[in-house]
This record gives sequence, structure tokens and C-alpha cells, in this order.
Amino acid sequence: MTKLSRRVFLGSAPAAAAAAGVFGTLFSSAAEAAINWDDTYNVIVIGAGGAGLSAAVSAKEAGCKKVVVLEKMMFAGGNTIRAGGGFNAAIKADYEKAGIKDSPDLHAQQTLAAGDGRGDPVLVHQLTEKAPESVQWLKDHGVKFEDHIYQIYAGLYKRARNPIGPRGGAYIKALLEVCKKEDIPILYNTRVVEIIREHQLSGRVLGVKVEQKGGKTLYLRALNGVVAAAGGFAANDRLTAIHDPRMGQLDTTNHPGATGDVLIDLVDIGAGTRGLDYIQCIPGGVPGEKHAPNLFTHVDRFLFVNLDGKRFIKEDARRDVLRDAMLDQPKAIAWTIVDADGFEQLKNSKGPENEVALKTGTLYYADSIEDLAKKIGVPANNLKEAVDTYNKAVDTKKDPLGRAEGVLVNKIIKAPFYAGRVTMKRHHTMGGVIINKDAQVIDRRGNVVPGLYAAGEVTGGIHGTNSVGGNAMADIFTYGRIAGVNAAKNPA
Repeated sequence: MTKLSRRVFLGSAPAAAAAAGVFGTLFSSAAEAAINWDDTYNVIVIGAGGAGLSAAVSAKEAGCKKVVVLEKMMFAGGNTIRAGGGFNAAIKADYEKAGIKDSPDLHAQQTLAAGDGRGDPVLVHQLTEKAPESVQWLKDHGVKFEDHIYQIYAGLYKRARNPIGPRGGAYIKALLEVCKKEDIPILYNTRVVEIIREHQLSGRVLGVKVEQKGGKTLYLRALNGVVAAAGGFAANDRLTAIHDPRMGQLDTTNHPGATGDVLIDLVDIGAGTRGLDYIQCIPGGVPGEKHAPNLFTHVDRFLFVNLDGKRFIKEDARRDVLRDAMLDQPKAIAWTIVDADGFEQLKNSKGPENEVALKTGTLYYADSIEDLAKKIGVPANNLKEAVDTYNKAVDTKKDPLGRAEGVLVNKIIKAPFYAGRVTMKRHHTMGGVIINKDAQVIDRRGNVVPGLYAAGEVTGGIHGTNSVGGNAMADIFTYGRIAGVNAAKNPA
């Protein structure tokens, strides 16, 4: 039978179109009959990153017999596998052990404030309330965490924890094992080229059209729902530059598949969007250096200095503030500085990449601050003054640049001292499709798109203008679980 796209079918079937206005279910049957579906599933998940894998596992555990994950790359993990893995959650046992005050409500207040009030309060409060459950869910599915919390880069508060293992890859490794155990297939090299809906701008989402390696086309039916978890668009030079012209000149930390293809497909069928010009950056290697070090994850351990060896920003600032400050520096480049204790603290999350950077010569070290300054080519007196002033601030709890007392706790005094050169790279796109608290996609008129869910970086409205460090991990696993469970509960 000839396979017809929904657009061809609807354009040539006036009788069916007329019936749609009166007999919606009859139209659905007619639309389904127009396509020779190659396979049928309860839930189809687009994307095999953290959000997608958690959605797939949750849908299966919620009772769906057939769940499939579609991944356009030849590997699983998306940006999650590249992430440092720091996960924000206000877990009572953890913050009481650390001797600090915290709560899901405080987490929500800080998240909303950091996003300039542009986050959806309903989505944000649900995120912070359920983030502790997500940590426990990951533990139940094989993820082990380090036994301490810390303030991650741009995290604004001490509530992040790291998995034991290869950074964000620890989450992916554990969930891939669960997918294997639960018989959840992952179709690699399978790119979604169309999300099929009864009408282009109305009706239920029926399934997807995909192209596999070699050009093979498949039509896959979703009886319960489609979950879009395909990530953001920070690897797309053109699309990021459309929304923020500064971004087109920067490189990205993202994997090459983070191009926003599915986001565009969602817009094509009527999904509403918000915040697409909120594009975040984090430090990364400078052009020409293939193996960049990472010394900035633990805010209480490092300093930023510019090419003159001077501090120029408080290191615990918001990501957007840090981005703009670095872009204003000469050549938009800075150095990150840690001592031996800071370097040791990084070994679990950043150890392998820093070891490679040492071998390739992009990570510098010396036994004194003066010798380090010579190696990196900055005035020794300036660098020594920057470190000495910071160390004094640790004693007085008063930093001239305004660094908070909570991250004025570790002096930079133990040799050897390390330095890595960085610039800003596109990292996170906070905008995307609109969802409600059940992870259902909302159209441009404010209505639910039946049978369509979304989670992770393809969505907007959670982070507002600025993503707090450590909140992205909380987001993908919390809303991934919500999307999977709700898709499973919603048969056609």
C-alpha cells in the first residue's frame, strides 16, 4: 500500500475533512487508514538522553507493554552524557548533614528569581518538590551518588550532588541497563522527520515518520502518546543566532545532534513556544585547543582572572552575568585557577578530561603562583595580588567583588597550582515548547495537544531567562518521569 503523509491525505480528502468537524473519531480512523503503519507502540519517545530514557522507563513501569525510543545519533546519552552530572535537589537528610537550611520552596524561590520571574511558577514548584523523588528514583535504578552536596558553578546554593562514575554518563549507563532489562528497544540512526497529527493544527498526535540510516522511511503509530525529549538547539549556529545574534559567533559544548529539529517539527503542528532567545553559555576551551580542561565546577575552589591576571567577576554569579562579563574581557578569554586541593576535588567529575588536558598541554601547573603566571603569560604581580586578595577574603568573609560568604571557604594555597584557559560557549537553550504540569504540550492558542508530551531542553518555561547550575539534571529526570507516566495513562 502506498504510504501517504497526513498532509497529502488531508489535502485530497474533503469528505474526511468535513467529517472531522462533526465526527472526530471517524476522522481519526480515516487518517490512520491513510497510512500504512510499519509498527505500533503504546508510547514513542523521541530522544535517548536523560529525559527520554527516564520517560521510556517510567512509561513501561506505568503499564505500557510496548515502548520505543528513537535516537537520531548512533549512540545514546544526548547532552546528558556530556554533562558534569551535578543534580540540584533539596533533600532533608543531605542539607541537615551539611548543616545548612534548605527546602523545596527555597529552591523554587531561588530558581524563579534567577530566571527573572520568567519561569512558570507551577512548573518550577513541581520541579523542586519532585526533584528529591527523582534522586531516589535514580538510586532505585542503579545510580550511586557521592555522599556530599556542594554549590555547583552558577548553582547559587549548596544543593548539588554528583553521581559516582563518568559524570552525566553515570545516569545514562544505569538507565540503558534498565531499558535492556525492561525490553525497551532503542532505534539508533533513526531521525524523526514528521510528527503526524490528525490535522496540521488540531486533533490528536497519531505517531511519527522517521528516516533511518540509508534512507529507509518508517511510519510508527503511538496508541497512547508521543514524548518529545530531543533536547535543545545550542549546536545550531543559525537558529541560536536568529534569537540572540551574539551566539552565532560562539562554539558550543553540546553534542552535534542538538540542532532543534524536533522543536521545529513541534512548531509545525501548532505547539506554542516561549523563551527561545534565552540562550545560556558556560566556559569551554578556546578555539584551536582540542582538549580543554575544566577547573570551574566547584565554585568554592576556583578563581577567574583575565589575560592581565586580574579577577573581573565574582565566581558565584548567575550564568548569564558570568557569560556577559567574560565576553567583555579582552579576546573574550579568561583563566581558571585552582590549587592542589581544588584539583583533587574535581577528579570524580572532571578527572579524565583534565588528565588529557595535562598530557596535551592545555592545562598548566606550577609550584608557585609566580611560576604559574610565567607559564600562562600574565603579569606575576597581578596574579599574586588576585590570589592573595581572595585568600584574605576567605579569612574576613568579605570579598571585594561580592562573592558570597558561603563560597569563601577554601583558600588557594596548596601547591601545585593549576590554570586552564577558557572562553564562553553556547550551552543551554532555556526556551522551547510550552508544557503544563503533566508535561502535555500546549498549542499556540493555549490548548492541550492530545497525545503529545515533552520533557527536558526541548521545553520552555522552567528556567526562565537563566538556568541555575544543577537544575537541568533535576529538570530532565523529573519531567521525563512525569511525561512517561502521563503518556502511559492516556490511551487513544
